[in-house]
Amino acid sequence: MTVPKGPPARYAHLTGWGRYAPSQVLTNADLERMVDTSDEWIVSRTGIRERRVAAAHETTASMAAVASLRAIRTAGIDPDDIDLILLATLTPDYWMPSTAALVKEAIGNTRAAAMDVAAACSGFVYAYATAQAYIMSGLAKHVLVIGAELLTRFLDYTDRNTCILFGDGAGAVVLSASDEPGGGLGIEMTTEPQGAYMIWLPAGGAKSPPSAETVARGEHFVRMEGKETYRFATRTLATTALTSIQRSGLEPSDVDLFIPHQANIRIIEAVAKGLDLPMDKMFVNLDKYGNTSAASVPIALAEAANSGRIQVGDTVCIVAFGAGFTSGAVTIHWTQDPLRGVAGDAAVRPEDVSVRLPVDWDSVDPIPPALAAIMSSPSTVDVPLDDVVPGDQPVHQEARS
Repeated sequence: MTVPKGPPARYAHLTGWGRYAPSQVLTNADLERMVDTSDEWIVSRTGIRERRVAAAHETTASMAAVASLRAIRTAGIDPDDIDLILLATLTPDYWMPSTAALVKEAIGNTRAAAMDVAAACSGFVYAYATAQAYIMSGLAKHVLVIGAELLTRFLDYTDRNTCILFGDGAGAVVLSASDEPGGGLGIEMTTEPQGAYMIWLPAGGAKSPPSAETVARGEHFVRMEGKETYRFATRTLATTALTSIQRSGLEPSDVDLFIPHQANIRIIEAVAKGLDLPMDKMFVNLDKYGNTSAASVPIALAEAANSGRIQVGDTVCIVAFGAGFTSGAVTIHWTQDPLRGVAGDAAVRPEDVSVRLPVDWDSVDPIPPALAAIMSSPSTVDVPLDDVVPGDQPVHQEARS
């Protein structure tokens, strides 16, 4: 990384954004064939109707690279203009090298420093805050911030409490230095480690390296205490967002659009209530993608911009929570033409982006067998998407147990 010359910038503008979601859709009807659940139960409890599943040839790095090139194209710069790459993920391609390093090569950058950020679902917001600090200190002019996850390969498809929630995808933004007012304003980040084992992956790290025994016990799958996580999220998301907004010299009513972590519709409704705001100020797309962890906020941000929900001059607040228990929020003054994102997406085709693989090494089929069996003959049920903010609905008797 070559440190740009000149005085520190006063502002870090969001100049580019992009997203990528795999084409394969896993509906609630598909999950009904795998585990003891129902579409009614999933929708009433979470708001999720479907999620995306990466193909066998796709990885966290490959999805991140597509989203990144789209964000770079939207920003109107070249890949080699990027000084720093920050990739938030809890599903890296490998423990080493960093997935950010693989993305650097895939996008054709030759000069940026690159590293992963591990803060679970809050990772993108943490990386965004880090990028803003680099820019405002004068250490970088353009920073690529990515959130990318491939969670479907870490789920136990006999556990209805987790397998219904998560999906795959990637989103990215470019932050650029400027002397003009705008861009990121107030930031808030918190960590409450007493919740460290409420959402976790037991095996694979130094405490419990992977072995035949850990695999037999299913310790390579995501585990979650849903009730405790829900309590934390509903209590913390609103206060984290409020602190960020107040540090920007604003009030919640001054924010045009909130982009919360897309985990559960009831959590998002609780955030709206906690901030005394209507739900139409909350951007929601979890019905289509489920919880994509660190990719959740950037995918939603790009979709909101491209669909016309964000306009030049708007104030946007992004906020997330995740394992650790982490939370983070950034309030942003939007300064870019939202139509740029549509053109950026169209300019980058996924089939034209590739990640270099190791020499003389072949992986096994990465898709869990239970999921592969369902995806080979997906459900033909057409799930309606007209009610993405469900109320309290009765659940099936078998789903209550």
